[in-house]
Amino acid sequence: MAKKHQMIMPFSERQIKKGIVSYGLSSYGYDIRVADEFKVFTNANTTIVDPKKFDQRSLVDVKGNFCLIPPNSFVLARTVEYFKIPRNILTICLGKSTYARCGIIVNVTPFEPEWEGYATLEISNTTPLPAKIYANEGIAQIIFLEADEICELSYKDKKGKYQAQKRITLPKL
Repeated sequence: MAKKHQMIMPFSERQIKKGIVSYGLSSYGYDIRVADEFKVFTNANTTIVDPKKFDQRSLVDVKGNFCLIPPNSFVLARTVEYFKIPRNILTICLGKSTYARCGIIVNVTPFEPEWEGYATLEISNTTPLPAKIYANEGIAQIIFLEADEICELSYKDKKGKYQAQKRITLPKL
């Protein structure tokens, strides 16, 4: 289905795992990769994190083969893959166990029917130590749920504020 509907670009038909955190097609889902662009939270400007009035000064841009997440902090990132979700599909995303076992939690909200774009990832370091994540390697698994009926109102119909995002997208009101 993913290949037929071009739901995931680029699409790996098998799981790639030799010497890296795996990504690609899995038994009932798809393991996504994190791109090499990160926004790391900093308290250098002592701003308040407010989703209604987000201050970009609380973030530092980092680009590279890996990202160090400060202790008890988190970063924003995006997927390598671009998604186009059909009208009869909803997704759930869960972090990969390799990272979870290191105290790294990945949060991604569901991809609603007819949402498309690069997914913005929230990656938390719950440990008192710096944590390392690797760009262009697996970070989370997407599980696809197919509905028995087409939804009445899709994300595209609602003109969702995060539709067709091309980069790490900060909170919008």
